[in-house]
Amino acid sequence: MKEIRIPINAMRRLAGIAFGAALALTSCSALLAQGPYHVQDKWKLGGDGGWDYLAVDPQSGLLYITRGNHVMVVDTTAGKVVADIAGLKGTHGVAFDTDGKTGYISDGASNDVAVFDRASNKITQTIPAGTNPDGILFEPSTKTVWAFNGRSKNATVIDAKTKQVIATVPLAGKPEFPVADGKGSVFVNIEDKNEIAHLDAKSHTVLAEWPISCESPSGHAIDIANSRLFAVCDGKKMAVVDATSGKVVASPEIGEGPDAAAFDPTTHNAFSSNGEGTLTVVHQDSPDSYSVAQTLDTQKSARTMALDPKTGKIYLVAAEFGPRPAATPENPRPRPPVLPGSFVVIVVSK
Repeated sequence: MKEIRIPINAMRRLAGIAFGAALALTSCSALLAQGPYHVQDKWKLGGDGGWDYLAVDPQSGLLYITRGNHVMVVDTTAGKVVADIAGLKGTHGVAFDTDGKTGYISDGASNDVAVFDRASNKITQTIPAGTNPDGILFEPSTKTVWAFNGRSKNATVIDAKTKQVIATVPLAGKPEFPVADGKGSVFVNIEDKNEIAHLDAKSHTVLAEWPISCESPSGHAIDIANSRLFAVCDGKKMAVVDATSGKVVASPEIGEGPDAAAFDPTTHNAFSSNGEGTLTVVHQDSPDSYSVAQTLDTQKSARTMALDPKTGKIYLVAAEFGPRPAATPENPRPRPPVLPGSFVVIVVSK
């Protein structure tokens, strides 16, 4: 067979084309792995009043949204309200027992934790907590419920089996959102001290208080596999903290006015929902290296969210507001009223 000779310049061009194609394929694969995220839907649910945190039931996939004196229960396949938990005064958060049957609501205005049945969405009993219970979680290794009390600056620990308070843990300042590693450690932002407190769920003690140089940390998430905490703060900052040492390993920039955080271990993305009307997607390049992968426009006031770990979808809530009322001595910082019928759930997916 006759030998075919290819000129050296042509070979270089072919090599360059092949390299470019491989690079483009790699970049495309990375893009598909990380996003982009987009607003898939908006569900107009309406209803009066404001809101606080929301949570996805890991068993049923139902979305629970705290709305002042009640909790809306939303079917995420249809985008419709299917139940309403009423008879409350000032709700903040929802937590779910691993038994798949029981849920817990922090009712700040009544200083109680309300226990409800997840099949009927009916309140079965209330348990006295501290003053203004806010953030709440279920700690699976000890089968306890932790309600963090904003005004009394402590945590109420409830035995999930007996529904009795078994401890009250004093804290250094005002607690915000808690997370747990499932192995006996609980972590909570201390908003007025710019710290994270590390608590032992077995001994009901504070093991450490870590300054994080992050103003007014509120929303909080955890990467259990890599022992990393994600606290979102004022000043457009997310503090990524080593959950074993308390060291801040990264401080990626996020949007203005955050109030919730989430972490998806499947995509290695951390999220910050920002009141300015954006969702910041921060990609975990390595446990100590993070880059902003995307800033998605959502809607102004969409500062709280919940991640469905099964689907990877993110649910945010927002509304439109009327003029802010004049300040009074009794209410020096009044909030503007929610316009009737404007409350929506924003569904974000890949």
